Amino acid sequence: MKYVIIIPDGCADEAREDLDGKTPLAAANTPAMDDVAKRGVVGRANHTPTHLPAGSSVANMSLLGYSPFEYYTGRAPLEAAAQGIELGENDWCIRCNLVSVVDQTMNSFTAGHISSEEAKELLATAQENVGDGQLEFIPGVSYRNLLMYRPSEGSSAPFSQDTRATPPHDLTDKTVAEDFPRGPGSDLLCDLMEKSIEWFSDHPVNKKRAADGKPTATNVWLWGIGQRPDLTAFAELHGVQGAMITAVDLLRGLAALVGWDRIEVPGATGYTDTDYAAKGRYAIEALDKYDLVCVHVEAPDESSHEGDLKKKIASLESIDTDIVAPILAHLEKTGEPYRLLVTPDHPTYLSTKTHTHGDVPFTICGSDIEADSYDQYHEVNAAASDLAMPNGWELMPFFLKKD
Repeated sequence: MKYVIIIPDGCADEAREDLDGKTPLAAANTPAMDDVAKRGVVGRANHTPTHLPAGSSVANMSLLGYSPFEYYTGRAPLEAAAQGIELGENDWCIRCNLVSVVDQTMNSFTAGHISSEEAKELLATAQENVGDGQLEFIPGVSYRNLLMYRPSEGSSAPFSQDTRATPPHDLTDKTVAEDFPRGPGSDLLCDLMEKSIEWFSDHPVNKKRAADGKPTATNVWLWGIGQRPDLTAFAELHGVQGAMITAVDLLRGLAALVGWDRIEVPGATGYTDTDYAAKGRYAIEALDKYDLVCVHVEAPDESSHEGDLKKKIASLESIDTDIVAPILAHLEKTGEPYRLLVTPDHPTYLSTKTHTHGDVPFTICGSDIEADSYDQYHEVNAAASDLAMPNGWELMPFFLKKD
């Protein structure tokens, strides 16, 4: 049996007046996803329990079949795993965005999608100014970076599970005045965020970006704090080995922690300019080696954070044409038993530009799946379906079941 999971990150949304009461998913031209629905079943799952963050870290952990109540320790440690960073028992990892804050308003949580090389230069300057051997800024991809806190021998970190910080993508076009870190150790985080304004204000990277008319990286934004997680291997938990295709460190880290291989695709960017077709091709090739292949696409989520309806619909249509359609055709052509799952991790509303709690629609087809009555894949049909997973982590064993 071959298994394929396709994750259009954050694609679930609400009905909109400018789409005649449809959601972006329902309004998009997605014949391949609708074909999956016609061949199989449509349902809904909730991967974001109300008292946990409504973000990709909780949601994708749940989507892969891991209860976040049991396994979730924070977002940043998952991204650390993507870079092969080993966390000690007392270490803490913190997500470090480069952002553009103008007049106390989050103008861009990506600092205008700053390049990885620019981010590396800015964080090198931050590291020079820290003067603390316990703190280490670690460059990642574009605006997505990390800060490590490794207590010196005989000491402990000031943080706890009660330390809280707001994701910057939840603050787009909003004031940041009341959303700085809070709780144990927050004074250290706030101090670093404040000092970074001075470190970056006259930096050559920002001077060049300003001259080119691009948003500058005004400061670091620290959030997603957590410690080392302990995840049971996917093969042990679910009985099948997998591989992950993604351009996002969070998913790379999850894959590493559950024992999956990671397949890097040239042209995969984690944004709307990603090479969708290359992801589809690499997934098909990977099926020769792996029994389970997961393809994650960040573009719908990024479009939602920007409040860009046209980009969101275009990304969904590209996923449909370049990923879902060729993979489904390949699975059908081989004649080998298969199952295909299409599902986002969490809703991301264009209207609020943020992640939100709630159900997401999924559709599953396969050589042994009996079709239900739905012939289109979208939120309305999912809401009407009797197939519901209020504990979203139960979706994966349902998808993989062998009977």
